[in-house]
Amino acid sequence: MIGSTCTGVISLASESETFAHPRPSVNGKLSVHGTRLLDKNGKAVMLRGLSTHGLTWFPDFINDNFFKQLSTDWDCDLIRLAMYSEIYVQNPSGSLQLMEKGIEYAINHDMYVIVDWHILNDSNPKIYENQSNEFFRYISSKYPDCPNIIYEICNEPNGSTTWNDIYEYSENIIPAIRSNSPESVIIVGTPFWSQQLLEVSNRPLDYDNIMYALHFYVSTHKKELQDVLIEAHNRGLPVFVSECGISEASGNGYADFDSAAVWFKLLEDNGISFTVWNLSNKAETSALFSTSYVPSQPFTDGDLTPVGLWVKDIIKNHN
Repeated sequence: MIGSTCTGVISLASESETFAHPRPSVNGKLSVHGTRLLDKNGKAVMLRGLSTHGLTWFPDFINDNFFKQLSTDWDCDLIRLAMYSEIYVQNPSGSLQLMEKGIEYAINHDMYVIVDWHILNDSNPKIYENQSNEFFRYISSKYPDCPNIIYEICNEPNGSTTWNDIYEYSENIIPAIRSNSPESVIIVGTPFWSQQLLEVSNRPLDYDNIMYALHFYVSTHKKELQDVLIEAHNRGLPVFVSECGISEASGNGYADFDSAAVWFKLLEDNGISFTVWNLSNKAETSALFSTSYVPSQPFTDGDLTPVGLWVKDIIKNHN
């Protein structure tokens, strides 16, 4: 396993750029107050990041130079590492090795990093609850209270999974993390592929520094889900868009850039952090890189898909 360190990185942001491009070396450990993420000095920050695809499916994207270029050329301040729970259960050592590499590269290049327990086909986080507890206990013990790390404990609960199921699961997993990282921000998935925020707002978890996931894909989800986000935000629920895509919900289909512009203006207007799916060269609409791109090589705009070019501008320039 790669050795760990949470110190010694070079600052990539000045005080005046804190809200625009927060960095662990400048802004330190984050916390949650009301609906907002705050830095170590109590200043509101907004993270604008990118999500990997499944770590074991696109392992070549987990490399130091690739992360460095995202951090420096795109001014990306957040990487989400999507580790599919059902794959982890089948191959824990390989999955864990990639997760630790990704964490190290994010730390090395002064980015925040989401450790994502990516449930999907397993639908209910309680299915692999014991493995999740062991995983989060291990990661939090290896990186105790590391300012870079944000924990996402269940990606997209779906099917018949209820908020009560997620609540009970969270009551097991959150203490496992808190035993080593008592102040780290934790993102909790919500029912129906992380879309049902309003039920959660009626019964939030009784812990500090908790945020709740909303996921959207711009070509599928429009005003109805935007209204849910606005209502939840108005009720005081701290929301983190830990996954969103410039495509249909399948990750494919057409890219509705007009709808995307509406969504991202809403996030910017309310200071809601996000990560965009996905860092891969998969032959699908939501992929940021073309199928011909080789991730071991430095990339140019010519290696990006139309979605990738659009997302680069959102990450770097907020346009």
